[in-house]
Amino acid sequence: MTPPLNELWVYLSTSPLLGLTLTLLAYQFAFWLYRRSGMNPLANPVLIAITLLVSLLLVSGTSYQTYFDGAQFVHFLLGPATVALAIPLYTQMRRVRALLWPVVVGLLAGSLTAALSAVAIARLFGASLPSQLSLAPKSVTTPIAMGIAERIGGIPSLTAVLVIATGILGAVGGRWVFDRMRVSDPAIRGFAIGVASHGIGTARAFQVSEQSGAFAALAMGLNGALTALLVPVLVGWL
Repeated sequence: MTPPLNELWVYLSTSPLLGLTLTLLAYQFAFWLYRRSGMNPLANPVLIAITLLVSLLLVSGTSYQTYFDGAQFVHFLLGPATVALAIPLYTQMRRVRALLWPVVVGLLAGSLTAALSAVAIARLFGASLPSQLSLAPKSVTTPIAMGIAERIGGIPSLTAVLVIATGILGAVGGRWVFDRMRVSDPAIRGFAIGVASHGIGTARAFQVSEQSGAFAALAMGLNGALTALLVPVLVGWL
């Protein structure tokens, strides 16, 4: 950065609201691009916003901790936002009860497949044991995944990156996979994306329909709990 711009950035970076402001502006711009693209999954607003923010931090030489000190209010809102997912889920309770056993079987199969397949592929390519363990909880929401990784000997920071990448990949490619498999039921599509791609996939599901989003929210919550129980038990076997 040129000296005047660098001095301006140093001045602005002392404001605790800078991180929050940049985050909101980046996402708003990314969502505008997403809408302009006709909501094309390839123009995922989370991916675009992350790219913009990371580029800005790298160019300006700003540390992540400095950024997070201002943006942590968004992190705080993750809790209330997750709890609020119970509202659309409540409206779909009749359908959930009707699909109770498919939901249970699908959850167990999806949770085990997400963890075991990731570790198996990483082992096949010669990844280190900590890297393999970091991959195991990649399909659950970030706070749970990082806690699991720390507990089983993985690398929490690596897990966080893998979780975000998994969510974006599911949100971008999920519709294409479902269409090729000729899966059209919004409940099934939503539940599958919630198991595989946690919160980012769930956000995408809500953009499709309320029913799809509700089942994605259900899957995200249940998969987080089940993965936290199963993965530490499976570590010894792995």
